[in-house]
Amino acid sequence: MDTLDRQIINQFQGDFPIVDRPFLALAEKLDISESEVMTRIRFMLDDGLLTRFGPLYNIDKMGGTFSLCAMQVPKDNFDNIADIVNQFQEVAHNYERDHRLNMWFVLAAESKSELDETIKRIEQATGLMVFNFPKQREFYVNFQLSI
Repeated sequence: MDTLDRQIINQFQGDFPIVDRPFLALAEKLDISESEVMTRIRFMLDDGLLTRFGPLYNIDKMGGTFSLCAMQVPKDNFDNIADIVNQFQEVAHNYERDHRLNMWFVLAAESKSELDETIKRIEQATGLMVFNFPKQREFYVNFQLSI
């Protein structure tokens, strides 16, 4: 990661241009080409420097629902189970914690019944119980990382 990569990441956090060609808008700010911006983002994703690049939506305001879920996964099978869980399009992200419930992920769905059905499908696919922790109260945190 070089200085230009850092500038790209910092610029897109919280100030993403809402225009027809947002990569071009950023490229003009940084005095580089639009294709270089897109290529650098692709390389950062491919190299694992970025795990995700895209908008965050408030699914509640769009009529959907989401929930934080957790599983107790045997350590020796964690990567395999993570691969299975991550194949579900409803899984927003997945991470490991040092806890009895060591796999945590967010599910997003169009309805509560669809979310419940997805949990059942994950349990069937993995053979493990999914613990569902639906949101009780929401707090807005404007979380940005300067790189």
